[in-house]
Amino acid sequence: MSESTIGTPVSATPDDFRTLMSGFPTGVAVVTATDTDGAQRGMTCSSLCGVSLEPPVLLVCLRGGSPTLDAVLCSGAFAVNLLHADARPTAELFASGDPHRFGKVPWEAGPQAAGPHLVRDAHTVADCGVLSAQPVGDHVTVYGEIRRVTRRGDRIPLLYGLRQFRPWPEH
Repeated sequence: MSESTIGTPVSATPDDFRTLMSGFPTGVAVVTATDTDGAQRGMTCSSLCGVSLEPPVLLVCLRGGSPTLDAVLCSGAFAVNLLHADARPTAELFASGDPHRFGKVPWEAGPQAAGPHLVRDAHTVADCGVLSAQPVGDHVTVYGEIRRVTRRGDRIPLLYGLRQFRPWPEH
């Protein structure tokens, strides 16, 4: 029989949570939308999860008060750009506060696009309509029904784990 120790529970700090989640590698996406003034908004997001196949629904968790979240909620639509392994600079750019990020990467937003598509950096893009949004702590969980999926070739995905970006292992 193994021994177990029962400690006194303590509240986890934000750093504890970051350490926990750093051990759970995930894919990397840039969520994009267009605000009411026509400005493009976007942010790097690793909090992305599939929810339902019928209808196809995913969720993203976006920082409360961010211009991207505001654009998503006001427009009722957003695009999820899944980044490929060579798109690390774009992941870092959209994680920064650079207000000119869309001037530094190629993108397009056709008439059916729910938000800008990062044409060089995304291997797949999902255009989504907002189903609902739920505030949770300092973030908002946004549920999106997938309206259209655009694949841009078979590229190796970019991952984020242990607080660093890495390509999907080839082995």
